Formats: sequence, structure tokens, C-alpha cells
Amino acid sequence: FTLSLPRGALSTLHPECEYIFQLEKEERHCLQHVAAQANRSHEGCRPFWDAVICWPHAVVGEMVARVCPEVFSRFKNITGTVSRNCTSEGWSRPFPPHHIACSVDDDIPETEESYFVTVKLIYTIGYSVSLVVLVVAVLILLLFRRLRCARNFIHIQLFMTFILKALAVFIKDAALFSNDDINHCTFSTFSCKSSVVFCHYCVMANFFWLLVEALYLNSLLLSSFCHSRRCLWGFSLLGWGVPVLFIILWIGSRVYFEDTECWDINEDSPYWWIIKGPIVVSIAVNFLLFTNIIRILIQKLNPRLIQFNNSSQYRRLTKSTLLLIPLFGTHYVFFNFLPDYFSISLRLCLELCLGSFQGFLVAILYCFLNQEVQKEVHMQWMRWQERSYGVVPPAAKGSQMDTPF
Repeated sequence: FTLSLPRGALSTLHPECEYIFQLEKEERHCLQHVAAQANRSHEGCRPFWDAVICWPHAVVGEMVARVCPEVFSRFKNITGTVSRNCTSEGWSRPFPPHHIACSVDDDIPETEESYFVTVKLIYTIGYSVSLVVLVVAVLILLLFRRLRCARNFIHIQLFMTFILKALAVFIKDAALFSNDDINHCTFSTFSCKSSVVFCHYCVMANFFWLLVEALYLNSLLLSSFCHSRRCLWGFSLLGWGVPVLFIILWIGSRVYFEDTECWDINEDSPYWWIIKGPIVVSIAVNFLLFTNIIRILIQKLNPRLIQFNNSSQYRRLTKSTLLLIPLFGTHYVFFNFLPDYFSISLRLCLELCLGSFQGFLVAILYCFLNQEVQKEVHMQWMRWQERSYGVVPPAAKGSQMDTPF
């Protein structure tokens, strides 16, 4: 996942690949510069690439200092400098040496590797917990007839996107990182590409069903929601169908223009906007919709306008809405306006570690803390006791269901 927002969620570079690809990028830029200088004066020291740093043309007697490539300081925040003298015999040896100035030693890959391993462990636990809780929530909403309504239909679809997203992450990890002997940087197979495509689709569908939830809440507050099957089909088309369209366009662009590696590297790719663009738009619209929800709730909770009968309902809706706002991608709005490599550690923690528990929190708020669900489960438990022991608990008599938002 690479998006400013879900870079970590959509595609995480293997630690070794981070160094390799960035150095290859630096080398390409350097060789282009060297080629451009080929027809100029050959006096002095000619520009060249020394496998780590690009050196420009220099005159005899000049000392040139170059900053180490950014990739070496990305996780340690250390920026070193290497110098060379241009002599009559050519460039001198670098001082200090690369491995000292740029920290190019075996410790950095191992340190970064351990960081990625820790992140992978956390998000694996998060997605596993979310997967179990979401499956239970879907079964509850499907098995109890009194819980079948338009609102819970949308909740079930949202839960399914979180389930598919968790499965997609596990499948992608299995395809890319299951074997240490695989060259992760150049690995390219049909199964690998399929896992990446499936992961991207699940992430897109998840964002679009979050958008559907926001649209539904707005319509509910405005009393304009249509409960017909046509409306539900429209929501389904938006949540499941629109991502299919963009995924197909992206697959075509990768096949014909960028059929490289496992399709999990999207840096500097203009075609990545085929996926990134719709997600950014959905996040922006979602943010505006939730802002509008807060505005409407503030108006409806005005003591001079609110009625006694529906005050508790609006307060419950306000409480649940405010709790859900951080879960619906509002923190991604902040990251959208920052460079892709701004605070990678913070991105990974938010998007992978904390993001992996997002499905768990949504299931808890939308299902297990829902009073309607709690009462229905309680009623079913009472009826089971009645059938098993022939006892009718007093609480089961005359119990009525309310309809929360």
C-alpha cells in the first residue's frame, strides 16, 4: 500500500529492498548526470558513481563534500558527509569511508529488519483478533432475524471488507515473505501479483464502505434515507463495484506500462493514482460528511428544539458517531498533505499496527455495544433456557425491543 495515507497498509517494502531500490534510483540519476556531462571539458576529475554517492565534475585542487543518500538516514536520523579531493591523478579515496560516514554496515539492515519484524508481529496479532471478532459479529447479525434491516446490512458489508482486508494481508505476507530464500526485491509471479491486486481491492472496498456508512448516517439524520432494495443495490454498487472498475484500470496500466517486480512497488508511478486518487477522494468526502453529521447533531441536541421522546436516541447517536470518527480515516487526511517518506515509523504504527485493530473496534461499537444486539442475544439466551429447563425468567416476559440508530 504507495499512498501517502495507506502506504504501510497497501504495500510495505521489505527492509533490504528499501536500500536496493533507493540506491538504484540514485544511480540512475547519477548516470544521467554523467551522460549529460560527457561532451564537456575533460580537465580535472570527471563525474562518476561510486556505488553509494554521485560525484560531480571538479577541478584539480578542489575538495568536494557530498551528503550520504537519504536511505541511510531514514530510520536513524543520521546524516553523514563524505569528501574527496580532486588531484592531478584523479579522485582521492573517500574520507571518512562510506561505512563510517553513512553508517553502511551490517547493523543497519539488522536494526531495520528487527523493526519490521516487530511491526509485522503487532499487525498480525491485530488482524487476527479483528478477524475473529468480525466473524462472530457477522454471524450474530445474520442469524437473528430481528436484526436484519438496512442499517445492519450496511454494517455486515463493512465487516466483510475488514475480514477480507485481514485475509488479504495474510495472503500477501505468505506470498511475499514466506520463504527467506526468495529475492523479495525482484520476485514476480502470478500468485504474488494476484495477492497484491486482491489486497488493493480489499483496501479500496473498505474505504468505500466506510463512505457508505457516512452517507447512511447523513441520510438517517436528514430523514431522507430510502429503505428500498434499489437504495441498497446502489450502496452495494458503490462499495463493491466502483473499486472493481479502478482495480481493472490499474491492472491494465501495470500490465502494459509497468510490469515490474510484484506490483507492490508504486513509488513515483503516475498509474498509482488510479488507486490512490479514488481513496483520497473517498477520505475527503467522508471527512466532510462526518463534519456535517456533527453539525446536524449539535442542532438537533439544542435544548430548545429537542423533544423529550427522542433526546436519548440523539444522545446515543452522538456518542457512537463521535467514537467512530477516528476510526473512519480522519487521521489519513493529515498524512495526505505530507511527503510519502514523512515519519515512516509513525506511519507504520498508525496505518499497520493501530490500523490492524480498526476492524475489532468497529465490530465492538457497531455490534457488541449495540443495545438492540445485546437485547436480542439476551432474549435468545432466555428462550434457550426455557426450552432446556422449562423455566421462563421474569426478564424475558414483556421485554420490548427499541430501535437504536
